Amino acid sequence: QVRLVESGGGLVQPGGSLRLSCVASGFTFSNYAMRWYRQAPGKERELVAGITSRSGSTNYADSVKGRFTISRDNAKNTVYLQMNSLKPEDTAVYYCNAFRQLTNNNYWGQGTQVTVSS
Repeated sequence: QVRLVESGGGLVQPGGSLRLSCVASGFTFSNYAMRWYRQAPGKERELVAGITSRSGSTNYADSVKGRFTISRDNAKNTVYLQMNSLKPEDTAVYYCNAFRQLTNNNYWGQGTQVTVSS
């Protein structure tokens, strides 16, 4: 059974930091590109950051470049999103996604809420 379980969300003041984690099971984690998406109320889901399966190459949305860092630990089947200098506009539900282009498999976690507010 495929599972992606996010954790680490919560309420933080502007300028603060959070670290999201996503633990995967039920598939070969190291074969999958991993991504973090977010969805704010009334808005479409958007890609925040991605990391490739083997080389660990990363990409980021312009809105988070320099503030967020995605990383992965294939030994722990876990992907992380370190979020620094958080802004109120970062408030959203953050979703973990696993994608393998070869098979077109695409898996989602249940999401974790991040709220940036004073």
